[in-house]
Amino acid sequence: MRLHFTKMQGLGNDYIYFDCIRRPAPSDPERLSITLSDRHFGIGGDGIVMIMPSDHADFRMRMFNADGSEGAMCGNASRCIAKYVYDRGLTDKKTVTLETLSGIKTLDIHTKSGVAESVTVDMGSPEVGVVKGNISTLHGNYTYTFVDMGNPHCVIFTNEPVDSLELEKIGRPLETHELFPYRANIEFVNIIDDKNLRMRVWERGSGETLACGTGACAVVTAAAANGISPVNEDISVHLKGGVLTIRYTGENVLMTGAAEFSFDGEIEV
Repeated sequence: MRLHFTKMQGLGNDYIYFDCIRRPAPSDPERLSITLSDRHFGIGGDGIVMIMPSDHADFRMRMFNADGSEGAMCGNASRCIAKYVYDRGLTDKKTVTLETLSGIKTLDIHTKSGVAESVTVDMGSPEVGVVKGNISTLHGNYTYTFVDMGNPHCVIFTNEPVDSLELEKIGRPLETHELFPYRANIEFVNIIDDKNLRMRVWERGSGETLACGTGACAVVTAAAANGISPVNEDISVHLKGGVLTIRYTGENVLMTGAAEFSFDGEIEV
């Protein structure tokens, strides 16, 4: 079978997208994600995303991590979907709704010269679980804040420069810690000032990625819960792939950032 795909990225968080509105959905997406995400023997990416019709919203998203596990939500992928459906003519609306496993999200598309330049996603209401909890692994002891953004996040504020962390060593033991029965995304954060935070992320099921939209939202929510950043103001989260603008209103989280096409292609599977 030959599959047509589109490679897209949001701040370097890159997925392989399948238009399942104009074409049939690929079978066995779990296996397909493992195979195609391989950066040496496949297309390469952080996983696959299927853009599908919905009975409850304008569109539906299914996304699978590089290890084949299905994710409930992905902020960067949501922005890419908004750009795809607008730029490729699947909608002419500048506000669309997207069905995900963590609920229906609203996407506001900001255009320039007739194409989507950036997208604001209403990420919904976060749930702050533990604030200033303690977690230990063989590689160290950490103070963390747990935030549920539709997927689980363990946010760790640290004075050690995040760029110097051995994330390949410390990320997986934290992701799979017994405190997180469904595993967790791990964010390490430096405080630049109250409106600028630097973050590295170890994504559940994918390892380190250049950006994570739900992770950036969790970080700003955790910063507010810890009295670091103000509520209802724009906070810049600096990731390896670029900057996301996050606003935690006290009730919900708004995320604004870019999304870009990389290339289209076909692959035989």
